[in-house]
Amino acid sequence: MYRQLAYENAYLRSVDARVIAVEPGIDTAGALVILDQTVFYPGGGGQPADRGWLAGPDGATWLVTTARKQGGEIVHELEAGGEPPAVGATLAAEVEWTRRHTLMRTHTALHALCGVVWRDYGAQVTGGNMEPGSGRMDFEFERMSGELVGEIEARVNRELALGREVRVKVLPREQAFAIPDLIRTKINLLPPGIEEIRTIEIVGLDLQADGGTHVANTSEVGSIRVTGYESKGRINKRIRIELIEPA
Repeated sequence: MYRQLAYENAYLRSVDARVIAVEPGIDTAGALVILDQTVFYPGGGGQPADRGWLAGPDGATWLVTTARKQGGEIVHELEAGGEPPAVGATLAAEVEWTRRHTLMRTHTALHALCGVVWRDYGAQVTGGNMEPGSGRMDFEFERMSGELVGEIEARVNRELALGREVRVKVLPREQAFAIPDLIRTKINLLPPGIEEIRTIEIVGLDLQADGGTHVANTSEVGSIRVTGYESKGRINKRIRIELIEPA
């Protein structure tokens, strides 16, 4: 497996890499490129994949429209049309940073929401999704109400304002599963064959298994507003949030 640097350091914006393989595009899809190392996040757990560019030393550039996991590797899908880079070429791989950083803030905000709802109300997550600057989480939370949602928003913003450190660790499976409530989702989505578990901890608030990108401190998130809540059944309830950008 080639180096997948987004899991190690979400703040890396670019890296020089060598083209290992190229698959030609089919129909309207662009070519797929595999690099020996990449800063692109391939999507997963409700977080969209990165976008960005590949650039050669001669000034040639290729737009990366998305990235995804394929056979354990991260493949970069290029914009359709034009010749892809050659195998063996050395390129700079760069993510669209503003979008990536907004997704990092959004993902951390959703973890803060999850941490507050679990700590204070004991509700498990049943689903979630996000876009840059907004997202939603579904909970097994029968007694959800408008008044309660306002209380949750205030509690999440208090936690974000505390400036809690956000730590990323990779633990052996046995050690990870010894942590109480590590799996916060109603259904354990981790395949049984995984030997190492990546965890995200908002120190003092939340600790759970997660594969996405996050900021290093909750103060970097700013604050959130709840934009709506919905009933998805008798028990399943959805909370929608968005980031409040600094004035």
